[in-house]
Amino acid sequence: MPPARPTAPARRESGVVLVAIAGGSGSGKTWLARALRRRLGRRAALLSLDDFYRDLGHVAPARRAGRNFDQPAAIDWPALAAVLDGIAAGGRPPVPRYDFSRHTRRGRPRRWAPRPVVLVEGLWPWVRPALRDRFDLRIYRDAAAPLRRERRLERDVRERGRTPASVRRQWREQVEPMFRRHVAPQRERAHVVVGGELEEAALEDLSRRILALLPARRRRR
Repeated sequence: MPPARPTAPARRESGVVLVAIAGGSGSGKTWLARALRRRLGRRAALLSLDDFYRDLGHVAPARRAGRNFDQPAAIDWPALAAVLDGIAAGGRPPVPRYDFSRHTRRGRPRRWAPRPVVLVEGLWPWVRPALRDRFDLRIYRDAAAPLRRERRLERDVRERGRTPASVRRQWREQVEPMFRRHVAPQRERAHVVVGGELEEAALEDLSRRILALLPARRRRR
């Protein structure tokens, strides 16, 4: 028997719609989140799970890079929950910013500007049951392992100063094992699964589905 279709939570009084976009490293989830934000315009804001990595300022710099950043334990979940609750209530919670070059948080948090739609993208936005039902729509971005690996290699070398050999080693030892254990199972609790190259029609359909979750008075803005 197929698993039961996930149900969306009750609508909030604030009218804020929380949309989660999950997927493996290099799956294209960030691209999808940005594409949807562009389509939704000023009605949408983007929140990245990456900014909620734990601050490793207390760890010797030489040891920080050796931590496993591909497992959920690397995230400061209480901080994420507090920010999501503040956003869902229509507030302006301070949002941390993460510096991947030093594996620490940056000094000043981001000032949140409330929007009717909030897109939350990351490896495991609904891996924890306590957070899962906060999201009105859960989108899983599917992609084959070879494509994800090549995208990860290109990004880490270009943006994070890594060597190709270190990226490949991390992929074998951490990224892909953690993907199978923690990321991929989220697919079963997604409302929507999208794979392959997304055409304009598919993006338009997702945008309409998100807008349909908004109260009518906010949908027209």
